[in-house]
Amino acid sequence: MRNEFNMKILFVKIISLVLGAVLTSCSTENSQREHMVSWWLTTGDKTSLIAQQQSLTFNDTLFNGSMISVDTAQKFQSIDGFGFALTGGSAMLIHTKLNDVQRSDLLKELFQTAGDGIGISYLRISIGASDLDEGVFSYDDLPNGETDPNLNKFNLSYDTMHLIPVLKEILSLNPKIKIMGSPWSSPVWMKTNKLIKGGSLKPEFYETYANYFVRYIQSMANAGIPIDAITIQNEPENPKNTPSLVMTATEQALFVKKYLGPALKKNNVHTKVIVFDHNCDHPEFPISILNDREAKPYVDGSAFHMYLGEIDALTKVHDTHPDKNIYFTEQWTSGQGSFNEDLRWHVKTLVIGATRNWSRNVLEWNLAADPNFDPHTNDGGCDICQGALTIGNGTIERNVSYYIIAHASKFVPDGSVRIASNLVEGLPNVAFVTPTGKCVLIVLNDSDSLKSFSIQHNGKSISSKLTSGSVATFAW
Repeated sequence: MRNEFNMKILFVKIISLVLGAVLTSCSTENSQREHMVSWWLTTGDKTSLIAQQQSLTFNDTLFNGSMISVDTAQKFQSIDGFGFALTGGSAMLIHTKLNDVQRSDLLKELFQTAGDGIGISYLRISIGASDLDEGVFSYDDLPNGETDPNLNKFNLSYDTMHLIPVLKEILSLNPKIKIMGSPWSSPVWMKTNKLIKGGSLKPEFYETYANYFVRYIQSMANAGIPIDAITIQNEPENPKNTPSLVMTATEQALFVKKYLGPALKKNNVHTKVIVFDHNCDHPEFPISILNDREAKPYVDGSAFHMYLGEIDALTKVHDTHPDKNIYFTEQWTSGQGSFNEDLRWHVKTLVIGATRNWSRNVLEWNLAADPNFDPHTNDGGCDICQGALTIGNGTIERNVSYYIIAHASKFVPDGSVRIASNLVEGLPNVAFVTPTGKCVLIVLNDSDSLKSFSIQHNGKSISSKLTSGSVATFAW
């Protein structure tokens, strides 16, 4: 028995050593194989669109000039994934404008990594309508003057038309995809102004609204859609969207600690609660909630957009509360924008910038629109938001945010970890190690001229060059 016990201990130690080596080696496990580096390129002039290039080989030569050194020994946050908002409008276009074969092929391309697939691993959906739905709805709409504190009329009828069917197809391709839900507004009858736009949540309905979230999560689960996380309110400082709802930091803290947190706990719901979900100019908003000792235990982390402020606000929140997570949940590209400029800014600021500032994900807004940037709500819905895809009747066009996200999502799956890489002037970059032990480095040439550089890892180097505004993903 003693020998058998010792053999079991030895076996566990061997397995632990092997797993540890995989997570830190980035392909050093096979010294007999040449250290080949695969890489993919997108250029600002669109002559290359996430196109695979001729492989490179690590060697012992140390190159002069700009060098990016990748260090697997320094690890930072885990990565949940990269993706888009699957708005109700996006789901409707995918569900109604493509035939079954087109839709199946598109979803495989988006949510798998084989072949030309880009491996989206994270989606954000709206709880009720967002401003990129055809019209405004909640899950408990009533005639004027009526209320429903027991949520007897709660139902997901709108989502069952397009969103839930598309999500089920996606989950059949990637059952582990993470889904975040965000409300643009509570039902109108819960609001101070009783309007779809602006207003605040009436205190007498805090408990009802907490139960509304519980019912939503449970109903989606019953429909086969697991909700990994919720944000309490999309853009709580913005009353101009249709729909929208204003919530102060004080109101969010009160709602979380007295109502939402206890309601989720009581119903044994383990969906993550994420606060703020707004711009980087007000990091004090989530910090003040996390400073509340009663609210903090119910909160998983804070979410950000980048229409105002600087991306290092994420680090400010992380450094104040390092035990809580950071998420980047929304940034749009305009139908009037420039492919070259948007590619450069979004990769630098979000794919590289947000993750270097502790974000576990990066999400673009939104997955699909039609050639007229529809659908959207009236008087407060975005009428020039360009989707990652432009979908017409049986036609699909891939736009700049498709390539922005693809340079990360295809290569950096859920469970990857950010690792250290030094910053080089004109070459912003970020590095990861995947669950299978592969190293991934994303590099942007943010200068106005051709940049030559080398990548160093484990005492070996490769050399490469990028034209101005180009982005490359290296994997080995």
